[in-house]
Amino acid sequence: MVTTAYMIKKFGVISVAKFCAIIGLIWGFVVGLMLAVGVGRTAAMFGGGMLGAGVGIVGFIFMIVFGTVGGFIGGAILAFIYNIVLGAIGGIEMDLELKS
Repeated sequence: MVTTAYMIKKFGVISVAKFCAIIGLIWGFVVGLMLAVGVGRTAAMFGGGMLGAGVGIVGFIFMIVFGTVGGFIGGAILAFIYNIVLGAIGGIEMDLELKS
């Protein structure tokens, strides 16, 4: 078993932002689906079926867009801050093991 120590020196801001956008898209899909179902069921209880369906669909789409855009912006900010702080505290150390 051979282990080697590596250090992350810098994150690519756009690379991290794209990764976080995909995670945000998945999050937005799941939360948007729950929102749409909840709004639809609530509207059905009060007799506003089509209005509830419309609001649910808008909420679903909003959550997907919000999750994707928010994830992209949040990931970019996180990577940018990491790259700045890196000069003061050093990188993230990782011990990696060679798989045999």
